[in-house]
Amino acid sequence: MVTDRLSVAPEDAGSLPPVARRSVLFLQGPASTLWSEIADRFEAQGHRVHRVNLSFGDWLYWRRRGALNYRGGLDEWERWLEALLLREGVSDILYFADRLPYHRVAARVAARLGVRAWAVENGYLRPDWLTLEPVAMGRFSRFTRSPDALRRLARGRPLPSFARRYSVPFRTEATNEVVFNLAHVFGRLLFPRYRSDKAVAPPLEYLGWIRHLVAAGRRRRAASAVERRVCGRQASPFFLVTLQMETDYQIRASSDFRSQREMLELVIGSFARRAEPHAELVIKVHPFDNGLLNWWRVAGRLADRFAARGRVSVIRGGNLERLVAHAQGLLTINSTSAIQALRAGCPVVTLGDAIFDIPGITHQAGLERFWAAPEGPDRAFFDDWCRAVASEIQLRGSQMNVDGRAAAAEEIVRRIEQAERYWQLYPTPEEEAEVQTAANVAAAVHDEQPASRAVG
Repeated sequence: MVTDRLSVAPEDAGSLPPVARRSVLFLQGPASTLWSEIADRFEAQGHRVHRVNLSFGDWLYWRRRGALNYRGGLDEWERWLEALLLREGVSDILYFADRLPYHRVAARVAARLGVRAWAVENGYLRPDWLTLEPVAMGRFSRFTRSPDALRRLARGRPLPSFARRYSVPFRTEATNEVVFNLAHVFGRLLFPRYRSDKAVAPPLEYLGWIRHLVAAGRRRRAASAVERRVCGRQASPFFLVTLQMETDYQIRASSDFRSQREMLELVIGSFARRAEPHAELVIKVHPFDNGLLNWWRVAGRLADRFAARGRVSVIRGGNLERLVAHAQGLLTINSTSAIQALRAGCPVVTLGDAIFDIPGITHQAGLERFWAAPEGPDRAFFDDWCRAVASEIQLRGSQMNVDGRAAAAEEIVRRIEQAERYWQLYPTPEEEAEVQTAANVAAAVHDEQPASRAVG
């Protein structure tokens, strides 16, 4: 059993030994030049930098020389990567999206060789935060969930700001994502054996946006009407379900659901059985949903099946801040929309695995009891959780905004230079290898078994 390591207190970070020269390998990054800017800063600090391009999208967004293009198969990747790490004396690996098949292998090889692997992702805190965690995040995160450890980590730390600092126009974010993902597809001639983790082929996913754009105005007006009704003074009590993007790998990696349709079947069935007859259920579609699944039709059929027609609404749009301020509770697989609800004091139940799913923060008594007696967050403890994650595994920055990239690059380099400080709560390489083996077995079992229907 791996225990929390709290032998070095946060205030002792200044007494750490001088920074050693590091040899840093970059694997697949985000759809931006963030990786290149971090590499520039590492080199400016005297460290060595290496890069492996796995796809044409990687090649396109790496604005530096000297990268290696890996064109082998996934079955050959482990042996090839291990040879590279040994030859170059790599001390640290950075990757974006820890469950990408190549990155899962990289974490395993790193654990075996005593190399530190770092997972970068969008932040748990929003907006303008990024995640930097050793090895993995979500279900596979090694960050402590011990209330006592979290309170100790929070001691003396400021409450993080949730104010927006780095604005990014939607068109900028969307354009980069489209270019990056389509480059994976249309660059097959250069990287013919690249294996993507996408559940839906990007061209098909983007076609779904056409249908969404056609109906966007009507959907927005309908969402506003539902919001006004359920948030009105004389409104019936309602519960809010926040959907994630159906292609979000955190659904597949950090829950027992293969699709959110399974989650909605579970939720609507339980709601029909257990919620008060006059209560309503509002399902909020993710703003970046690709439109391939008609959630109105899915929810309508389930409402008919469970005799809840007229009590279930689906919206695309609406003000999340206002909705969680009026809702009796929020249900999600593991969306970070839950953080906004918890900040408002709204009870939250997670149906997958989430790093914030901790007694005292989220509802722990099972889905069937949530409708009648939802457990709200302990505000003081939730604030301590925010302080702890902000100081340990979150950092202010942005993938797309120029100033945000610069701030993120500076902080990521600083933390990796002080790796011992930020790995103090985490397993040793030997322990990590044991944990990784268990995780691989669990993932294999999950791939072969039907989704769980347990409701607690």
